[in-house]
Amino acid sequence: MQTEPAADQNRAYSYLGPAGTFTEAALKQVAAAVGQEWRSVNNVGEALADVTSGRSTAAMIAIENSVEGGVSATQDALATVPGLRIIGEYLVSVNFVLVARPGTTLAGVTTINAHPVAYAQCHTWLGENLPAHAHLPASSNVQAASSLLDGSIADAAIAPPGIVDHYGVEVLARDIGDNQNAVTRFVLVSRSRVLPEPTGADKTSLIIELPSDEPGALLAMLEQFSTRGVNLSLIESRPIGDALGRYRFVVDIDGHIRDERVADALLGLRRFSPNVIFLGSYPRADLQAVEYHAKYDDGIFIEARDWLRGLLSAEPEA
Repeated sequence: MQTEPAADQNRAYSYLGPAGTFTEAALKQVAAAVGQEWRSVNNVGEALADVTSGRSTAAMIAIENSVEGGVSATQDALATVPGLRIIGEYLVSVNFVLVARPGTTLAGVTTINAHPVAYAQCHTWLGENLPAHAHLPASSNVQAASSLLDGSIADAAIAPPGIVDHYGVEVLARDIGDNQNAVTRFVLVSRSRVLPEPTGADKTSLIIELPSDEPGALLAMLEQFSTRGVNLSLIESRPIGDALGRYRFVVDIDGHIRDERVADALLGLRRFSPNVIFLGSYPRADLQAVEYHAKYDDGIFIEARDWLRGLLSAEPEA
């Protein structure tokens, strides 16, 4: 079950629009957003600005794609905008259609308008069916399609399958994505500091800076997890930007901050790194239970702390 704000009449949710985007499809999965105000924005920065300013309760943003990897704009924004927390994650299957103005035929397509990420995921189909086409970049998948009705020089556009529900375009070809199993992971971001209770199928997101650029620094960071039996489901590096060789790492780990092994790992990270950003613990979208070795059960950590406390307080041994 996802952790979401309770619905009321004064809530707004920001998403990358306009209507018809994959981000909108992710927001439709948020029960608390049903019947509330949805704010269509142009980019991740604008969506997060809505949250930090209080214009929106939360924002839905893409953070990872199973084909292209992490979304760098989102990762960098979460690292630099303070006070944000991820309160839920949502998965959307990603596939594309080729659309055109009514009356256009596939044989008549010479120029295609497409967002660069969508375009990269359709190379195989385009190479086989339209090998001589030209690419006109678009700011979003929906903008690529809508531009066909606004005087674009393009003959066709790559867009989400539901685009025909919002714009007067016709589908020339379906399922043109190279990977039929492509999925984009979205996160719902807010300013809420309330932690959801652990479900046993949780994920914790962090951003970690290495303390220095020296041999073994990355290994030392990873050991904070491995020695406590904490699995990493994602790790990606992003330049900090203040000097060459300075990186921060975007990390997703299996488990909840209230899990003893995860909490102990975070304490180790805090001692190790000059800057650890906790982005939140929240239920996994796939609801898959986290598996770990029994030697990392909560009781093991609690017993160890009790043992040390007894030594420090000179309690008699049992």
